[in-house]
Amino acid sequence: MRDWMAHPEVMPILSPGRHRSPLRGACFMELASYLAGERWSDHPACTHGTLAHLARMVNDQTSDAGRARLTPLIPTVIGLTSDDPLLDVLLAVRAAHAALPIAAEERQRSQAVGLRVALTVLAERDHELAAESRELAKAALHAAPAADAWAIRFIEEVGPGRPGMTARQCRDIVTGAVDGIARACVADPDDRLVALLTSAVSDTERFVGARREAAEVRAEAGVPVTT
Repeated sequence: MRDWMAHPEVMPILSPGRHRSPLRGACFMELASYLAGERWSDHPACTHGTLAHLARMVNDQTSDAGRARLTPLIPTVIGLTSDDPLLDVLLAVRAAHAALPIAAEERQRSQAVGLRVALTVLAERDHELAAESRELAKAALHAAPAADAWAIRFIEEVGPGRPGMTARQCRDIVTGAVDGIARACVADPDDRLVALLTSAVSDTERFVGARREAAEVRAEAGVPVTT
């Protein structure tokens, strides 16, 4: 495999699932790991964990034709990392916003609960993207009023739970959203999945860029940089 890495004769074709070596094919994030110069892996360090999770899910759920359209996005995820948990929430909301209006009823309910919890987290953050994400969440819930009403009753019955959202919770929302879009009774699931990943990459680029700019300003002013 090292010889292939040093002198690749042909780039592997995108295909679903994990691959032990490039000779067996590659998924979206495996190609990203190669382009970033990392060890061959579908969990490279070069990309934020939840964004990478979304990319793997979209890679696996699209058709062969749809998957080929993901190729131009691969280089764009390299270097998009952050340790701010807000980014996990933003990506979960982006995915749920795409899925909630079209997913089957049982999937709508879990997505609506996720969005309701996300709204409480986003309300505590004074951030431009957080404000935009709140509007996305509200729009999605408005588009599925029955699921939203169910989510409100459910949260009232079980209680609010622990404050905040973990990365795992956010990735569970992403998993349900991508699966819901792929299985929805729509004519264009590939288009919607490609659009979702494209939007998520754009969101992450903006978030990471804003964080870097803020860190540079603080460094120039001699202010300690914190998360």
